[in-house]
Formats: sequence, structure tokens, C-alpha cells
Amino acid sequence: MTLVQTRRRDAARITAPGPVLVITGMKREAGCVTGEGVVPICSGASVARLRQQLDSFQERRFSAVISFGLAGALDYALRPGDIVVADTVVAGHARHETHGRLSEAISEGVAAKGCKAIPGAIVGVDAPAMNRTAKTFLRESARAHAVDMESHLAADFARERRIPFAVLRAISDPAARALPPLAAKALTPEGDVDGKIVARELIRAPHQIGGLILAGLDSRAAFQSLGRCGPLLGPLLRLVLADL
Repeated sequence: MTLVQTRRRDAARITAPGPVLVITGMKREAGCVTGEGVVPICSGASVARLRQQLDSFQERRFSAVISFGLAGALDYALRPGDIVVADTVVAGHARHETHGRLSEAISEGVAAKGCKAIPGAIVGVDAPAMNRTAKTFLRESARAHAVDMESHLAADFARERRIPFAVLRAISDPAARALPPLAAKALTPEGDVDGKIVARELIRAPHQIGGLILAGLDSRAAFQSLGRCGPLLGPLLRLVLADL
């Protein structure tokens, strides 16, 4: 038996202090990480709803927190499908470092799946960055590579619990591209895309169809990366956490 096999066997025998909490924005993102040892939750692109969910977990034990899902690029070098494994999460004027060992292990797993993993800072915001002006402001003020709506709350939750925290986010929209306005309205509180809202908004403003098609192609590349890397999280993190 090899050393790696022995470590995996021993890790499987260890009873973790709790599952890994995986914080996402969409139901489809959460679906990429379902499995033993992980508890995915979905914000539905609502910071207020995510705060309520996290408050309901105050008495529950977790072994780590992972922010997982899509992110918008702030760095022009990032392309749809690239994976940002954050070394820092920016929240307002605060900067929170992620757990080095967890982030390193996630980066190695991402690379093993054939995805491009980029270290860097992610800024968490309470409202989506829909256009180039908003992205430029965040890039310059936060000195961040990407933006999402969950990582800052995930970082706060982990810091309060004093448990390891990491971020894996797939780029869905490049820095130079604006999202169609309907993208800010299309999610239900449960994190599903509401087809009726999309259709209604397109009837009201049909010029959004071009942006919607581009956003769909970009998100397809991002979800392909999440689909490759998501199943790694449970087994990989159990192995790493057993050594911490």
C-alpha cells in the first residue's frame, strides 16, 4: 500500500468535527458539490437571505467553509472558465486571508482536472457588478482579481467560528463585458433562473438578447469548470482537514 493510499485510509477513519459548509449563489452551483461531508447552501443572489441562513447555523459545527461558484472578472487577463482560488477576500476596507493549506490543495486539485487555477484577491459585494464602470471601480479600489456576492460573508462566518476558509470561483463574465440588466432580476430566492422573468424582460427590452446570449456562453464555460472541480471538494477537503 502506498503512502497516499495509507493517508486516505487513515483520513477516512477520522471523525471530522463537522461537515464542510459550501456557500454558493445559485442552485446549479450548489449542485456541483453535493456529496458526503459537504453542506451546500444557496444565497439566491441575496446578501440578506444568505445572512439569515448563516444565522440559522450558529449552533451547528462545521470543519471548514468554502465559497464556491461563479465570479465576475476584474482582471482583464481572466477568461470565462478560469478558476480563481483566492488568497485574500476583500470586504470594504478589510482584507481576510484564506487558509493557505486548503487553498494549495484546491489549486492542485483544480490543475489535476485540467482547469486553469489563478491565485488572487476576490472582493465581496452586496449588489452585482453589472458593467465595466462598476468593475473598474472595484478593481482599482479593492485591488482584486474577481468579484462575487458571497465570499465576504463566508469569510466573516469562518472567522467568527475560527475554522479554515477557502474560495474556488469560476469566471463567468470577463472584465470588459457588461451583463444585461435582466441578469440582476432573473434568480429566484431558491437560486433558480426564472424563465418567466427572463421572457418578460426580453419582451420589454429585446436589445438585451445579444448580451444574454454572450452571458450564456460565458457561464457555460464557467459551469464546465465547476462541474469538473466541484466533486473534488468533499474527498479532497476531508483528506486535508484530517492533517490540520
